[in-house]
Amino acid sequence: MGISFFLPGKDGRGFIKRKDTRALEDLRGSLYNDLRTTDGAKRLQQQYCGPAMAMTFNFMVSVGIILGNKLVMGKVGFNFPIFLTLIHYVTAWFLLAILKWFYRLPISPPSVSTPYSSLFVLGVVMSFSSGLANTSLKHNSIGFYQMAKIAVTPTIVVAEFFLYRKMISFKKVVTLVVVSAGVAIATVTDLEFNIFGACIAVLWIIPSAVNKILWSNLQQKANWTALALMWKTTPITIFFLLALMPWLDPPGVLTFKWDLTNISAILISALLGFLLQWSGALALGATSATSHVVLGQFKTCVILLGGYFLFNSDPGVLSIGGAVIALGGMTVYTSLNLRKLEESANDPSQTLPTVKAKSNEDEEIPLTEDDSSIL
Repeated sequence: MGISFFLPGKDGRGFIKRKDTRALEDLRGSLYNDLRTTDGAKRLQQQYCGPAMAMTFNFMVSVGIILGNKLVMGKVGFNFPIFLTLIHYVTAWFLLAILKWFYRLPISPPSVSTPYSSLFVLGVVMSFSSGLANTSLKHNSIGFYQMAKIAVTPTIVVAEFFLYRKMISFKKVVTLVVVSAGVAIATVTDLEFNIFGACIAVLWIIPSAVNKILWSNLQQKANWTALALMWKTTPITIFFLLALMPWLDPPGVLTFKWDLTNISAILISALLGFLLQWSGALALGATSATSHVVLGQFKTCVILLGGYFLFNSDPGVLSIGGAVIALGGMTVYTSLNLRKLEESANDPSQTLPTVKAKSNEDEEIPLTEDDSSIL
């Protein structure tokens, strides 16, 4: 008598169903256990959202949020950029609270590993970075808004040198100059701004650079995940956005036409704002502050060239040439990062130990070259 491997009828289907149910329960249990430890949560983030995935996610959301915010503040007529940013962060905090309620929010590292002052500073610069960005977008054209981002690149390089003694190679400096010059040429035909808008754009540069540096450093050095860091810093950001509203927003928010259409547009913008914050944090944790800025400039060139090829827009030969130059510089920048990764992978001495959070007093950070990942 042979052994039958076929399970007919309801008994066979029930056996398969129970087996699938146990496998699903085991997977859920494994994910839950990983979220309960900082190392496990960090490992999950790195496993499911590597550099390429994080940068692609952030790129897609960034295009949507710029167009969405311009729609809300333009056609909808919601001329309250700080209050719009506040709605974004309140929505983000509400969504994070739901994740925490269902035990799906990654656990934070021990408080001794990260001084509260670092989290407080990050929350403050997030409020200025996001609030001033939307204010700049209201008072300036998209071209001038993107032009202001060019100044963020050298600001990050200088700040990382003085804060962490981090240096980048001469070849990367040259490629970043080429990229910035290309973006400047590409956007020179769309530079509509006023004095107030220009001042806001200038004031936005330093908070934006510091914001990117802190997001990247806390995730890579202190073992934070994107969602855990968002949960800790969002209440601080909300508080300072409330303080900024009387200074930068015009009066009349209560008399705005709060109908279903306008509220829906604002809530869609708020959902995109949450995704932008999350995807930006993932990208900064997976790469570096400089690579994240280059991604933003790549987005500018893609929007410009996409409009030309897909919608027959005519930005001019100068703008198209600048976009092509910038894309060429980004290609070289990416190849340099790939080469650096290959050299690190082939060199046994460059093998990194397991990430371990430690206090600032443990060790002075050495002078190293930027090892940011691919674009």
